[in-house]
Amino acid sequence: MDNDHAFHQAVLHKKTENLEKGKPPKLAWWQLSLIGIGSIIGAGFFLGTGLSIKTAGPAIVLNYLIGGITAFFVFSALAEMTVADPEPGSFRTYAKKAFGNSMGFVSGWMYWLSGVFIMSSEAVALGTFTRYWFPHIALWIFTVAYAGIAFGIILLGVKNFGKIESTFAIVKFSTLVIFVFFGLFLLFNFISPQSVSLKGFSDFHPFLPTGIKGMWSALIFVFFSFGGIEIIGIASSELKNKDEVPKAGIGMLIALVAVYILSIFFVLFMVSWTAINESKSPFVTALSIFHFPYIGSIFNIIIISAAFSTMVGSLFSVTNIMVSLAEDGDAPKAIAKKGKRGTAFKALFLTGFALAASLSLSFILPGKIYEYITTAAGVMMILNWTTILSSQIKLRKGKNQNSEHFKMFGYPFTSYIGIVIILLGVSGGLLRATQRMGVFISLGLIALIFLSYFFIAKRRGFSEKK
Repeated sequence: MDNDHAFHQAVLHKKTENLEKGKPPKLAWWQLSLIGIGSIIGAGFFLGTGLSIKTAGPAIVLNYLIGGITAFFVFSALAEMTVADPEPGSFRTYAKKAFGNSMGFVSGWMYWLSGVFIMSSEAVALGTFTRYWFPHIALWIFTVAYAGIAFGIILLGVKNFGKIESTFAIVKFSTLVIFVFFGLFLLFNFISPQSVSLKGFSDFHPFLPTGIKGMWSALIFVFFSFGGIEIIGIASSELKNKDEVPKAGIGMLIALVAVYILSIFFVLFMVSWTAINESKSPFVTALSIFHFPYIGSIFNIIIISAAFSTMVGSLFSVTNIMVSLAEDGDAPKAIAKKGKRGTAFKALFLTGFALAASLSLSFILPGKIYEYITTAAGVMMILNWTTILSSQIKLRKGKNQNSEHFKMFGYPFTSYIGIVIILLGVSGGLLRATQRMGVFISLGLIALIFLSYFFIAKRRGFSEKK
């Protein structure tokens, strides 16, 4: 019996090898982990953390711990479904299996639409950062150039995309690690710069200077810093071994949460939280007290690399979601086809057209209106986390509990706790005017996507009858 089993396993392995021949190159688990880091650590963390600190004060450290735990719950739910049932459409396919066609449609288009607006905001940010050195060159030239380079990287294929994103991830992650080590050297007096006063913790400040309300309203910004964890599920279809999805994601999240919390802790150690504002990177504010030469330019380069790799990661993931939508008939079937390098050219072209329209809006609409839209995009991406957790709860029921597949820790309590924390964080956005408008716009867009589904489903049913 054992020999027969071994024989069948060998035959199955050989068949798998034969099927893999001629297919695009696959990713290793560590590449998937680095792609996740590259897609998550964006300009929002290096620059936008200033607004979070100003809103919550030192309590922002606790917020990042809460955000990290919530992101871990979401990833664990996605990893469980991915390992048990690998699907190219990732979370939107699981939403469809759990709740029907409508949720698969809504989840996919929510993610695609939010991804397009996020890419657009990253492209505009890239142009703005680059004008730091070239203020006389028009913003749109840099914006279009960065978008073009991002599309060029995707066209190179999955393997090259993995290498490039991994490189960017190493740059960003290494920067934060170096900053953390610098903070440790200061903390333990391994280095003592002369004529520099570390005022972060020297003056007493309460842990909750802006109260529970400030901490609550800042939670949504922290969630934005973890936005992009879905790419682990989407890119897992390109993984050599699907069972390594948990290894890739858990390693990524542990490293990410540790470096987020420690880097913010050392910012607050170096300078008082009251000296930090949203117009300047808190890292630049902290390091400026040491009078390092060219610190502004150095961090500008880092922020550019962070924003660019986030944009490329988003482009990869939304294009793959578009392919999944097309394969299910929720988008034109013709755009599902992929080339030899694993690139879906038609889906990429359609996404590029939408990105061009979004970029045009960024230059036409008043800045405040466009800020509302980009905030709404972030809210939609975070709300999609509740879909992932809800799908996992529904799909786990009735399955074999003794399965050897990866299982989410603490089910079902961790799934429900994750949903509650996410909704709590999004509701905290209602406390600030800009975020409040973003939340309302996101709910409006979700309602519009739902209506679109029923309109399309009705037309589809009419066509089938004819």
